[in-house]
Amino acid sequence: MGGFLTEDDLNQLRQADEEDAMFPSPIPTQVASSDEFWPMPQTEKQKQVEARIKAMADEIGGRQGLGRRRFLQTAAGMAAAFVAMNEVHGPLYAVSRAEAQTPGAADARAAALRDQFVMDVHTHFLRPDTRIMTFVNARRAVGQAGWNPDLVGRDQTIQDLMEANWFKEVFLDSDTKVALISGAPSEEPIDWFLTNDMKFDARKRVNDAAGRRRCLSHAIFTPGKPGWMDEVERCIEQLKPDSWKGYTIGDNTNKHLAIHPWRMDDERVMYPFYERILRAGNNIVCVHKGLFPQQVTNQFPHLLPFAGVDDVGKAAKDWPQINFVIYHSAYRWTGGGGAGMGVEQFNRTGRVDWTTELAEIPAKYGVTNVYGDLGQIFAQTTVIEPGLCAALMGTLIRGLGADHVVWGTDAIWTGSPQWQIEALRRLEIPEEMQRRHGFAPLGPADGPVKRAIFGETSARMYNFDWRRAGLEDDGVARVKRDYAATGGNRSNKVYGYVLAG
Repeated sequence: MGGFLTEDDLNQLRQADEEDAMFPSPIPTQVASSDEFWPMPQTEKQKQVEARIKAMADEIGGRQGLGRRRFLQTAAGMAAAFVAMNEVHGPLYAVSRAEAQTPGAADARAAALRDQFVMDVHTHFLRPDTRIMTFVNARRAVGQAGWNPDLVGRDQTIQDLMEANWFKEVFLDSDTKVALISGAPSEEPIDWFLTNDMKFDARKRVNDAAGRRRCLSHAIFTPGKPGWMDEVERCIEQLKPDSWKGYTIGDNTNKHLAIHPWRMDDERVMYPFYERILRAGNNIVCVHKGLFPQQVTNQFPHLLPFAGVDDVGKAAKDWPQINFVIYHSAYRWTGGGGAGMGVEQFNRTGRVDWTTELAEIPAKYGVTNVYGDLGQIFAQTTVIEPGLCAALMGTLIRGLGADHVVWGTDAIWTGSPQWQIEALRRLEIPEEMQRRHGFAPLGPADGPVKRAIFGETSARMYNFDWRRAGLEDDGVARVKRDYAATGGNRSNKVYGYVLAG
């Protein structure tokens, strides 16, 4: 389970927790590495954003009697960071200086949106006996880089990746109303994030305590592995999955062990699976694609043919009854410097690997059953290259339709998803970009486009009647109110809610 970087590589890098190595901004101003990629040097624009945030924090926070760090942890501090981003990158986020300067203004805006229906179909936590430590390093890097202010100044441990903290960060620390538990397989059984049974046990705990359907879960399928269809059959009969998820490169956790890659359009391997789940009443297949930058390509070139989307169109056309949800919308350019590759591609060609190809599938194949999950495509770009984020959102909506883009955050790898929710609520595609590329505006935080993305599309797909769900007065809502009344402390009462049900 070694990382991407060698020990010699790591020795060349400055530690992220050195003094002043990372400025604790609500929005990252420098990329940190979790030892899986080379972090790119701080860009000139990132330096400008950082300087503006510091200046506003000192000026506005000082007038409010708050130190820099404390001000940046408030809703007004988050607003100030978006103001700085706009001043450097252009008008991408709906925010004004008045919101940052006026006490209570940002809090009032947040309160007005608190009841918005948000259905996150891409969340994770790890099993109690895991040996996977990569995501601890990732959360630590996220906190040190300032991506998520809730992680700043707090050490991260493996317990932060477990079920109790997943429940806290997703349901109590964010506006998420419904969450789907995902996972990932491995050739090493111990390195599955969660077994299928573990996911479904957690789903039952949350839903039993809530008194209604608040939690969904995937069944992971592993084409080509011995006995994989037997596991599919067992899941159908015993676990009743809400949907299915697979990784076309096989083992994404231990890529050096990946010996069972597969294609979505393999008629011999995959089509019997599609037929079987349809007979069982399941019609949602989620597939991990993308997240395969040049560093990973160089190290695992044999997996590259399975990481793109050239197998999606035929499968979708041959199986119109199935909704195929492509996770991360097949966005390729993650990692240090990756967003720069995406920016360069889009500025030169108006396209980005492999997201543009995904968005073109409905028109090319005449299908309406292909969806794009946001996942890392949003988390990786909105705070590093927000112009690229706007371009990717425009590309997906133009090709797939706003009603075929679904909200997923990949939480809790980067902490509570609230920072991502807030970013989408504020994000807008610049008018010049709209005109040049034929993109539609995203509109207001509670407008039809963002409502569809945040939850209405997934609710329709998963047959979830959110208007009649009564979520404001179930077990989760009551625990959230009790939790808020304690000032958001990590009480045993909150943790016991999940652990004891």
